[in-house]
Amino acid sequence: MTTTLADLPASGTAADGSAVVRLLSYNVRSLRDDEGALTRVIRACAPDVVCVQEAPRFVRWRKHAGRLARRSGLVYVTGGATACGPMVLASLRPTVERTEDVLLPRTPGLHQRGLATAVLRFGRHARLAVVSAHLSLRRDERHAQAGLLLDRLSAVEPLPAVAAGDLNERPGGPAFRRLTARLRDGWATAPWGAEHTSDTVRPHQRIDAVLAGPGVEVLGCGVPLGLPGVTDAALRAASDHRPVLAALRVPATR
Repeated sequence: MTTTLADLPASGTAADGSAVVRLLSYNVRSLRDDEGALTRVIRACAPDVVCVQEAPRFVRWRKHAGRLARRSGLVYVTGGATACGPMVLASLRPTVERTEDVLLPRTPGLHQRGLATAVLRFGRHARLAVVSAHLSLRRDERHAQAGLLLDRLSAVEPLPAVAAGDLNERPGGPAFRRLTARLRDGWATAPWGAEHTSDTVRPHQRIDAVLAGPGVEVLGCGVPLGLPGVTDAALRAASDHRPVLAALRVPATR
């Protein structure tokens, strides 16, 4: 049973030090579409963190990434060209404790892939490791990259962690199954909004996801279609993927 749009919790910090974090995952197709529509959709979601895929990564990419962040009411954290596409943006709410961009092994003839990673602190004690990823179009490479993504999350344990991105695979595929053997699929755990992320003209499959690690509670997760400012027309104009918005409760770590 899906929750209603009004049920998705707002950001906040509780007396016990835990925090509700709104995280958006969005493949922005290298800003080739209507950037105004894109930034309006992002702002309407009121995210604390945005995991971007297909961020600007070629000529003057830092300028384009900075413009996207600024117009979305966010700041650049890490990634872009340095991670071969994945990027992390954030509001001014979290403190950035550390960042690292990781290049994945490349199969000759295929695109270089990478991971944009950051550790963010909300309030005094709620810390969250975030990984933005865009997995390969090729099945065997995608499966191997899923394992490397899990290795990356293992490296930040015992911190609560979340991975988000364009998996290029539907639930039930081998890479998706490999990831969800250790991480919880946000939509399957707490469905909210709409399900399908691809494509925006004829949404028929879910290949983008937010995946929560141990200790991170998923309060709601899905395509934010129907939020004020997030219309079908706006989503079609913004990109060829629809975004995934999740509300996550992150425990305090001391």
